[in-house]
Amino acid sequence: MTTTAQSRRQFETLTQAAERTGLSVRTLRRRIAAGLLPAYRSGPRVLRVDPADVDRLMVRVPTA
Repeated sequence: MTTTAQSRRQFETLTQAAERTGLSVRTLRRRIAAGLLPAYRSGPRVLRVDPADVDRLMVRVPTA
């Protein structure tokens, strides 16, 4: 079975996620520690997040 680029899961670094969302890396790390943001580790130092998971942290505020 071959994996196409569209079906392959994409990950981003915490720095990339922070720049994209305007959150700090520290905030993202706190969300990971609290269990609110799943993260994926590859080796002792490499930590990645799924952009869709990061986007789910952003909740629309209802307006009156």
